[in-house]
Amino acid sequence: MATKFIYRQLQGNEIKYYLFLCLVGLGTLIGGISAYYMETNGHHVTGMNNHVVWGMPHVFAIFLILAASGALNVASISSVFGKILYTPLSRLSGLLAIALLIGGLAVLVLDLGRPDRLIVAMTNYNFKSIFAWNIFLYTGFLAIVGIYLWMMLEKRMNRFTKAVGVIAFIWRLALTTGTGSIFGFLVARQSYDAAVFAPLFIAISFSLGLAVFILVLALALSADDRPLGVYLVAKLGRLLSIFVAAVLYFVLVQHLTNLYATEHHGVERFILLEGGIYTGLFWIGQVIIGGLLPLFLLLHPRFSDKKFNVYFAAICVIVGGLVQLYVIIIGGQAYPLVLFPGMEITSSFFDGAVRVYTPSLPEVLLGVGGISVAILITAIGLKALRFLPTSLEDSALDPNFNKAP
Repeated sequence: MATKFIYRQLQGNEIKYYLFLCLVGLGTLIGGISAYYMETNGHHVTGMNNHVVWGMPHVFAIFLILAASGALNVASISSVFGKILYTPLSRLSGLLAIALLIGGLAVLVLDLGRPDRLIVAMTNYNFKSIFAWNIFLYTGFLAIVGIYLWMMLEKRMNRFTKAVGVIAFIWRLALTTGTGSIFGFLVARQSYDAAVFAPLFIAISFSLGLAVFILVLALALSADDRPLGVYLVAKLGRLLSIFVAAVLYFVLVQHLTNLYATEHHGVERFILLEGGIYTGLFWIGQVIIGGLLPLFLLLHPRFSDKKFNVYFAAICVIVGGLVQLYVIIIGGQAYPLVLFPGMEITSSFFDGAVRVYTPSLPEVLLGVGGISVAILITAIGLKALRFLPTSLEDSALDPNFNKAP
């Protein structure tokens, strides 16, 4: 495939574009107001408590961070692994990675309670803390992907794209490993405390990032009336099915490992059988909607070659990914800490009891604000610079297009 692609800024309906920017800007503003409300009134206005200290904002933040890492995978497939089919997608891949990470970090910083204290963590590193390492990984990721994008956009620097792409690929794996290790290193929580969280989060990032990328690519090209062929969409769909299957595999490994160890039987019974909303979310939202249904749509010959089905499968993956992170983060904290193994505990602080968590409206709006930030950066980037190819039709990408049988 020797097609030379031409890249252009978004050139569609100006009125619709700026109305869209206003709508997304409103979402960003509402998120900021929600953060200010929680900052000035204290976290008692949220659904969080002494047991569930990471609430809905953390679900949104981890979702955006993992999606950022996974979105860059498209560019890596091209520059690192030499798959030319993905070359015209690389620029958008880098832009999305930066936008999603900034959105996720915005939610984390604004949810801190005293975001001004972040400067302490950034200037006084405790390298025994996985959180300190993640600050380094997140800021480094933004810098490296920014350079990576520059190499792709500047023709004179194209020869360095592969070298920087390899660095970006390794860095994003380290970033996702660090994010998963936040949970894997928490030995006090029985639902965490597992080395499998690192590869599990890498698989989740692959699936979430590609699902988000597919939808953004389709919407951006559609908004500018640029063609997107079935061949490329089907290829992306098949790749997404591999990532979804990998997530299901690591989830299976996680729970089978826990079921083998007697000390984890309680938390497994809670998540899989007796956890109420968390059990329902696990089986219906995570396993069925986020796993089995997308696999069916992406692998069944009758459905896999239709663009709508791939888009719908991507939406299912995103919904399932959010649900999965909710079960991991919130469900993992709702299950009581085992302070004294073998003893029955009662106290006025609800030690030893399953805690109920109900997300408050400000928490949800802060998360929506983070998503709005990511969309806003992406929309402005597409309008300002040449990230999108003018055409991704089958005739330019499919090597067997119009060939006689």
